[in-house]
Amino acid sequence: APDQPPASPAIASQSGGCGVAGGRMTDTRRRVKVYTLNEDRQWDDRGTGHVSSCYVERLKGMSLLVRAESDGSLLLESKINPNTAYQKQQDTLIVWSEAENYDLALSFQEKAGCDEIWEKICQVQGKDPSVDITQDLVDESEEERFDDMSSPGLELPSCELSRLEEIAELVASSLPSPLRREKLALALENEGYIKKLLEIFHVCEDLENIEGLHHLYEIIKGIFLLNRTALFEVMFSEECIMDVIGCLEYDPSLSQSRKHREFLTKTAKFKEVIPISDPELKQKIHQTYRVQYIQDMVLPTPSVFEENMLSTLHSFIFFNKVEIVGMLQEDEKFLTDLFAQLTDEATDEEKRQELVNFLKEFCAFSQTLQPQNRDAFFKTLSNMGILPALEVILGMDDAQVRSAATDIFSYLVEYNPSMVREFVMQEAQQNDDDILLINLIIEHMICDTDPELGGAVLLMGLLRTLVDPENMLATANKTEKTEFLGFFYKHCMHVLTAPLLANTTEDKPSKDDFQTAQLLALILELLTFCVEHHTYHIKNYIINKDILRRVLVLMASKHAFLALCALRFKRKIIGLKDEFYNRYIMKSFLFEPVVKAFLNNGSRYNLMNSAIIEMFEFIRVEDIKSLTAHVIENYWKALEDVDYVQTFKGLKLRFEQQRERQDNPKLDSMRSILRNHRYRRDARTLEDEEEMWFNTDEDDMEDGEAVVPPSDKTKNDEDIMDPISKFMERKKLKESEEKEVLLKTNLSGRQSPSFKLSFSSGTKSNLTSQSSASNLPGSPGSPGSPGSPGSPGSVSKSTSQMAAITTK
Repeated sequence: APDQPPASPAIASQSGGCGVAGGRMTDTRRRVKVYTLNEDRQWDDRGTGHVSSCYVERLKGMSLLVRAESDGSLLLESKINPNTAYQKQQDTLIVWSEAENYDLALSFQEKAGCDEIWEKICQVQGKDPSVDITQDLVDESEEERFDDMSSPGLELPSCELSRLEEIAELVASSLPSPLRREKLALALENEGYIKKLLEIFHVCEDLENIEGLHHLYEIIKGIFLLNRTALFEVMFSEECIMDVIGCLEYDPSLSQSRKHREFLTKTAKFKEVIPISDPELKQKIHQTYRVQYIQDMVLPTPSVFEENMLSTLHSFIFFNKVEIVGMLQEDEKFLTDLFAQLTDEATDEEKRQELVNFLKEFCAFSQTLQPQNRDAFFKTLSNMGILPALEVILGMDDAQVRSAATDIFSYLVEYNPSMVREFVMQEAQQNDDDILLINLIIEHMICDTDPELGGAVLLMGLLRTLVDPENMLATANKTEKTEFLGFFYKHCMHVLTAPLLANTTEDKPSKDDFQTAQLLALILELLTFCVEHHTYHIKNYIINKDILRRVLVLMASKHAFLALCALRFKRKIIGLKDEFYNRYIMKSFLFEPVVKAFLNNGSRYNLMNSAIIEMFEFIRVEDIKSLTAHVIENYWKALEDVDYVQTFKGLKLRFEQQRERQDNPKLDSMRSILRNHRYRRDARTLEDEEEMWFNTDEDDMEDGEAVVPPSDKTKNDEDIMDPISKFMERKKLKESEEKEVLLKTNLSGRQSPSFKLSFSSGTKSNLTSQSSASNLPGSPGSPGSPGSPGSPGSVSKSTSQMAAITTK
């Protein structure tokens, strides 16, 4: 096996002699992504790792190994077969087939790493590393293969006007065969053929030879599809690019030629917002703009078969952008001047708009950079003072400038929210709340003039990223979450909630137009996110500022989506099952707007109806005792007739069981003993149990859950549990009238708070409960009402029979 550099410990192969170069090379040169081609002819990413080549004993030959950078596991182990056709594409890709339907590709981070592995493959196969394909492809016909073997190169016709049709046919016939394309590309490179074609183009234009111009269009388009960087470098050079664009103006499928050159030279103007002194950089910017224009506007939309043939064109543009960002980044004078003029009050509005647009495009270009290069890019901008500059720009009156500044801010937040958080916390020590960067962002969100609030939606997403604890850092010395959330709730939250508080001073929203409703829905969405992720910060804020009561005013909005947002906010709070929140809800009677909305909704089966029922069902299923008692004590009369779901009757049952357990501590202690021994009773034992029931003393029985003690309990346990379990079975089988009495009879003397509810739109419930007569139904001293279930006024005949059981 050829000599290899010492193996990096993290990536060393199990074969012993295989590894990758140590040091920085491990991180970059040999870093690859492994791809496999799936059944849909799409490339699947199999992971990122480091590639090496070495002799593998088990495979009896030199092999390519890729080990995952995350855990060192083997992503790929592939023997370099002497007869396998390996293709090198775009300088950083190696593609080959291992079986009939199993294609593989290695995508290298750096060209140097690709070249190194390519040399190893060529060495094994005895090929010259300058080739881009190591074998004839198996899908070529025998005749083609014989022709290719017999002719070492492709001979191009002489470049003359009379032979343009012949040249066009040769180019078209070479495209389907990878090997012929390779030979055509080499011939075009070696003979300087493209420049000769462009000379003929001038002749054809001077002679107005439309047929010749149509042939040139086909030839130049075909050369694009050869997908060769070396040819692109010639075509996109300063002296050739406008002529290439000229050739592509004469599409035979169009009745009239396009005026692309006229647009590029007369309409499109290059603006140097800050003078660029480097001629190479200026030329690169011009070239990139024109090539991007060719890709987007000049070339016809590629067919499915041609799409992959333009991959090198995409790569050309991509790497040009990377170079431009790198060269601008290194020019400190340029960036210093840029930020100085941006923040200078003397800069006129038009100039400032151009500067901001340039900076926005600069940041957009940076998205093409590799992660480590992007880190360096944003670090440079941060050092230059991009955040203070944005703060100044966002405070200006020009809407276009502010919009561009918002886009730049979004790049920064998506890249590194911690950097933005650190800046705003530092500036809070020197500036008033009104001019803090985050408060400026919130104000722009609130003041968005777009009827659809497109900008506000974007800004709300950025705020959500900034307040998301998931992307906050924690170090030994400080916790970013604690510091930033403390800052946010002290300096910013009042700005965010201002529209909500201003609009909910009455019993219904003071402004209920669509745009206001949309804005409030956005604010509620962020507040709901805070409830879920911020625990005590948001809890203190909601309780101290009485935010939930204000939010529930929006349940009266004519916009269903806003009312649902308010309900969702309350549902998120209830879902936390936090007694601090529960006490706040009960003290302020914050179920009243929800019950009112439920009854006003009437019999309509819609999202509002389902969402409210789901909230009460959650309280029942999770057995939130305090809320269950509060709802039944205060709103039962309004809800008792809802029988198309069992939610409210189930809540009442929970409430009654809860009250009986409170007045019978003995039963409650039994439940704790029995909690781990519940199981369904066997039907066969039912009669025996019922007979035994009649032998027990009814006075000792208490209401409770239907439980059965295990048969292997000790005698003492049986003495305690048998009477209870027998009673519970009997209770299950009693007539419905007796069961109702058991459920409805109330043994507590607690008073419920007074409240008043009035419902509109003709609903039948208009209930009030005065403090003088506010005792619970069925409690001692309650006057009751004739026929109301569970009150003394409606006790049935069977009650007296059960008196020994239900009252002690």
